[in-house]
Amino acid sequence: MEIALAILSGVAIGSVLGFVGAGGSMLAVPIFIYIFGLSPVNATTASLLVVFVGAASGALPRIKQRDVLIREALVIWAIGLITNISGAYYLPRIPENLVLTGFALVLIVAGVSMLIPTPQQQLERKVSPLALIAISLVIGALTGLFGIGGGFLAIPILILFYNVAPNKAAGTSLFIIMINTLTGFFAHYRHWGDIDWSLPIIIAIGALVISRVASHRSSKVSPATLKQAFAYFVFAISLFTLIETWVIS
Repeated sequence: MEIALAILSGVAIGSVLGFVGAGGSMLAVPIFIYIFGLSPVNATTASLLVVFVGAASGALPRIKQRDVLIREALVIWAIGLITNISGAYYLPRIPENLVLTGFALVLIVAGVSMLIPTPQQQLERKVSPLALIAISLVIGALTGLFGIGGGFLAIPILILFYNVAPNKAAGTSLFIIMINTLTGFFAHYRHWGDIDWSLPIIIAIGALVISRVASHRSSKVSPATLKQAFAYFVFAISLFTLIETWVIS
């Protein structure tokens, strides 16, 4: 039963990463906590590996299609190292209920960002240095504290404020998630020995395969309906997390 659930989890995470370009961690973390019984710290660590594998699988085709702003993504990653590593260091010292509450609030913000309609394409503008620094620090903190790659934040900013084409924004998001979660995973090295990696590896393999398939087909499928449905699903996860944390527990 656990193996079957792990395969289904990998399919769900890979589908979201491949089609939307973000959101894998929003599924992975609650899956590890509420289905497989991991602590928030261990769930965050396992999520980083799974989402890295899925994001890497989805990002590679996008790089070949030149749908990735590599320079901007590397800058976001490099600056975000400060808060990424700091978040991973301080995470074990934060009470679990506060970690889960913060995660739920991040999910709400992510869901709202996915409901923002995509504007008509205009001339692409360069991202300003100050904006890149701010985005980088926030995304790094999300990765270090919650195991979230930050793609949900990068996509609307790239589209709404800098008129980056949606496909290129999604591709850049996947690349940011890939390098951010890999760094975050190594920053969580102290928790590797606390996790049975058999199920996360199965989930990662499922996410890898499905993310690659979904990424190839993403240009042929309008993601608007999927993003809207996923946004409401994210709201449901955040509500469940808050109830589980403060009412049931």
